[in-house]
Amino acid sequence: MYLPDFDYYTPESVEAVSNMLLEKEGSKILSGGTDLIPMVKNGVIQPATLISLKKVPGLKKIENVSGRGVVIGAASTHNDLVFSEVLNKKYNSVSNAAQQMAANQVRHGGTIGGNIATATPSADLPPILIALGAKATLVSAKGKRELAVEDIFTGPRTTVIERGEVLTEVVIPDSAFTGSSYFKYALRKSGALAVVGVAAAVQMDGNVIKDIRVAFGAVAPTPMRAKKVEEFLKGKEATEANLEAAADIARGECKPISEKHRASEEYRRDMVGVFTKRAIKKAIAEGHN
Repeated sequence: MYLPDFDYYTPESVEAVSNMLLEKEGSKILSGGTDLIPMVKNGVIQPATLISLKKVPGLKKIENVSGRGVVIGAASTHNDLVFSEVLNKKYNSVSNAAQQMAANQVRHGGTIGGNIATATPSADLPPILIALGAKATLVSAKGKRELAVEDIFTGPRTTVIERGEVLTEVVIPDSAFTGSSYFKYALRKSGALAVVGVAAAVQMDGNVIKDIRVAFGAVAPTPMRAKKVEEFLKGKEATEANLEAAADIARGECKPISEKHRASEEYRRDMVGVFTKRAIKKAIAEGHN
């Protein structure tokens, strides 16, 4: 299927991108295009203008910045995350989540900014970013604002990102978390969308869970925090009984739907329990290394 006609621009600054988004009705940002281009080809959306980020400097960095944490440019590809020495050293869970996404060809093109901005409920990066307390920077002609990644999503493929705003970077702040993990269940080993995704980040004091954040993907209209699971486990020992009780809480806290070709609501709830327990156990193990 051929692409329909559209205007195409390659501005060289975030400010120019923002101004074009405001000036040109029906415009869309093009970064990796792994999600956008198929939708255009299939007629799901029909943008009059595509505005490429390829000439905007500074959007592909991955660096540890003193006082801020790990700063990831929004145009960093999934494979950039997979092979980043910074992430592999500090947050291997993020690299692992990126590696589980799609096929290698897609990982070469798809970007962290696109994975967030498209707001697909089954996206792999949002759960681990939410568990780690990551923030996203949005820049427009009106200025800059920083939001927690968990506060960006409002529904399937809808966000609080306003017209004219450009997602420029994601920041994983320095924290006391000692270990983190991401587990994904899909219908095949490679390239499939998540049926269930669970991420966890923990701060351990011996065998006591001093602090914890848990996030789900693909089991609600948006990626979501499992706040009831977190509240239950904080201050408790990481015993088998406590982790199994947390898994039961997770089954009740998620909000899955049934899909004919992927999984029923009941199956998703059961898998959320299984993978919540696995994710927390792995995060704890990472924290003890």
